[in-house]
Amino acid sequence: MLSDTRWMNERPRIALADDDILLREGLASLLERSGFEIVGQAGDAGELLAVVREQRPQLVIVDIRMPPAQETEGLEAARVIREEFPEVGILVLSAHVEVDQAMELLASGHQIGYLLKSRVTEVADFVETVQRIAQGGSVVDPGLVRELVDARRTDDPLEALSQREREVLGLMAEGRSNGGIARLLWVTEGTVEKHVHSILSKLDLSETQDDHRRVLAVVRFLEAR
Repeated sequence: MLSDTRWMNERPRIALADDDILLREGLASLLERSGFEIVGQAGDAGELLAVVREQRPQLVIVDIRMPPAQETEGLEAARVIREEFPEVGILVLSAHVEVDQAMELLASGHQIGYLLKSRVTEVADFVETVQRIAQGGSVVDPGLVRELVDARRTDDPLEALSQREREVLGLMAEGRSNGGIARLLWVTEGTVEKHVHSILSKLDLSETQDDHRRVLAVVRFLEAR
């Protein structure tokens, strides 16, 4: 993970935005030590847009709620960045599960992520998440997946999924590969492939290896609330 020189040598360029300066500086220090390059920091959405336009980072890490109103300023900045620089990855941080915002974010394309701030305490997992998104993947926090399970409707198409398929869906949402899911669930990779095929079929999603299409299975979960 942290010793994987294949991605560390590339030193992905990251811009950070959070009005909590202690958290922001802590993240910057952690990511620098983990092989990333921090090209700029911002305390509000306007500063973030200025940094992105000047530095063109590979990935932006942004809080949803920032000054002046502490509402969805970070999310609005993320939308602008996605429109102006679609090649820039976006990892949105939130202190709370905000289902509607997550759905819109995940539907916007590849190289996208939604992570609860509580995950930052798990250093290795957080660094791996940043790595995945910098490399083009998409990641959804497991806490959000649990929220989706709790919020589903009685006519939800996910009712058709088995308990094991829901477990696989949750791990897919985290950005896990079939091989990674197999190791976590102690099953063969072939078994996971069958589960993925069944999930995509039951959710009426085309069978594909594209990371974004896999995460769209979770978006379908959101749409079924």
